[in-house]
Amino acid sequence: MDKTYKIDIEDIANKPLLDATNPQILTPNYILDNKHLTIKISLSTLDKILSSTIFCFLIACCWRGTSGIIDVYGHYFPYLESLILSVSIFLVMALTQRYFHNIAFQSKCLTFALAKTYFFIGYIATILHFRSLWAYYDVVDEEFYEFGARWYVPRSTCSVALLIIASTCLAGIRGVVNLNTSPMSINADVKEEDFVVDFAFFKMGEKTFLYILDCIFSILIVGTLVVFVWRGSWLLIDIFLFPDDFTLSSWSSLALGYAIVATAFLLQPIMRYICERLTGTARLLVADIFIIFALFGTVNVWRGIWNLLDIYFLPDNRELSCWICHWVSLIILVLCRCSNSLLIRGVYIDAEEPEGKCVIFPCYYLRILFGKKKLEKLNLDAEAMKIHAKENEATSNKINTISNTVEENPTKEPK
Repeated sequence: MDKTYKIDIEDIANKPLLDATNPQILTPNYILDNKHLTIKISLSTLDKILSSTIFCFLIACCWRGTSGIIDVYGHYFPYLESLILSVSIFLVMALTQRYFHNIAFQSKCLTFALAKTYFFIGYIATILHFRSLWAYYDVVDEEFYEFGARWYVPRSTCSVALLIIASTCLAGIRGVVNLNTSPMSINADVKEEDFVVDFAFFKMGEKTFLYILDCIFSILIVGTLVVFVWRGSWLLIDIFLFPDDFTLSSWSSLALGYAIVATAFLLQPIMRYICERLTGTARLLVADIFIIFALFGTVNVWRGIWNLLDIYFLPDNRELSCWICHWVSLIILVLCRCSNSLLIRGVYIDAEEPEGKCVIFPCYYLRILFGKKKLEKLNLDAEAMKIHAKENEATSNKINTISNTVEENPTKEPK
């Protein structure tokens, strides 16, 4: 879940020329004040609708297309090698993010080309990472089932037990918040965030050795558990939701998912109120339960979209179907400046945000675009005020100079 920031009037006064990509500026609290509460609520609602419908479909469609293409050419992408490659890419990107961040703003063309290349490499690495761990989970699940079969334990019970183990481990390291993605969150393409990825405990430049260990921990442990929980949830839906009718199961999954997503969004104010009044373990437990509830809706929505594309979109030519899904969705997301939503943007800690913000899902898209326009106007107004102040100062200095000259050399009255 993305972190939130605040900025007050003193910051504006002290820094009249603001950066339109500063994450402190691109927040709902700054973008819209209380005078525009109606606009704020309207944009917030539209952001949630866009995240849940258009962007969620495009993101799931793009993931389905890319992973499907890799599956078609699977002999070039063995699971172990893919996992090693993806982890290596993540580590290199983590260790070089400050370098890319510093050189990226020399020109607009360089920034765009570098950002999209960086994004695409990270996106492919993410798909390879998920695909490999997804397959390894199936192996673990099968071994778990064979072990349980010796004691006549049903397959569903074994799958539930394995999912509980993975979820408990993730909750134990306070990483449940990393499970959610669109439709519960959306990442707009903000220039300041193109090369910046947060990890669990340290930031780039802070205790380099510990930062490297933090990167490894975030990628290998947190990342693996996130994929395992996703795969386990997906597998349980396959087992329990109309397992004998794939089409009905897919449509039911989509409907159930959207019902849960809508409920989660409606419950946000109540959950925020509750979390504001809780502390410690109680607050952490409530936040995790709510996030897992939302995750169940997210997985159902993704499963429904994914399976329905398999059923209805060029089912006789899977390769062409995947290529179209990949490129069309990717291009639209890039044009909408929302391609960062395809990535896993860092690792966060459960209930780390102050007060009740730990249960607020970061769906900021229109509010960011709206905020940029307002910020540009503020910058222009601030620049105009700055120029006007300089002109007034120059005029005042000129008047003072003339006054001093007159006092020192009084003019004589003409005869």
